[in-house]
Amino acid sequence: MSLEKIKLAGVIGSPIAHSRSPALHGHWLKTYGIPGYYIPMDVAQADLREVLNTLPKAGFVGVNVTIPHKETVLQLADVVSDRAALIGAANTLIFRQDGKIHADNTDGYGFIANLRQQAPNWQAASGPVALFGAGGAARAVISSLIEAGAPEIRISNRTRARAEAMRDEFGAKVVVYDWVQVGDMLDGATTIVNSSALGMAGKPELRIPYDAISRNAVATDIVYTPLRTTFLEAAAARGCTTVDGLGMLLHQGAPCFERWFGQRPEVDAETRAAVLNA
Repeated sequence: MSLEKIKLAGVIGSPIAHSRSPALHGHWLKTYGIPGYYIPMDVAQADLREVLNTLPKAGFVGVNVTIPHKETVLQLADVVSDRAALIGAANTLIFRQDGKIHADNTDGYGFIANLRQQAPNWQAASGPVALFGAGGAARAVISSLIEAGAPEIRISNRTRARAEAMRDEFGAKVVVYDWVQVGDMLDGATTIVNSSALGMAGKPELRIPYDAISRNAVATDIVYTPLRTTFLEAAAARGCTTVDGLGMLLHQGAPCFERWFGQRPEVDAETRAAVLNA
């Protein structure tokens, strides 16, 4: 009698104890009755190469990657998807049967899928996007919005040079605004995105002129601690449709889970509850 090998996956970062991904993938493994485990692993930068080379030998089929390793793994992977190369970071590694490490990025997919689920009438092409922040998450957001048909992405970051780097990389659809000009940036924007850490628990608030927000705009935050940020509350008070950041985490995990465990999971109310209550 041959027993099928139990598949292992996990998430690598440092620190990692705060990650909700083990609760997410653990819920899906239980829901679909798949024999497997998803493990959080705190790995230092100096040990990353050795760990990635060892994990497949221990039965791992892949891992998610988070701060501070998302850029570094591109140099360690054998195959890099076009999306990961464009974004300059990977959040997903697949350990292939031929021994190669395949790097991909599902953050942009998760961002768009979350918007479409929570704001079904949202259309990327409906007008300009106003985007706060120019970090790693912003790169995934910009690339996915351009692919979805956004006509213009207005970006502002407290350090202007980082926003200008985004424009240089992604082209003429990206328009840079000074941080003091955010009122102008919001004028007529139909999608408003906070991709910065501002508003996250323990961080300063996102201070912008909320009265400049169009009442018919869709506002979304990639922050999910707290679930309802001050930014989302203020946008809702203006009459906007608001989309919280938890769904991005849930949706980016779905294609990863499918590749590792062979089952496309549903992102539903039970999934949200399992992660929120973890």
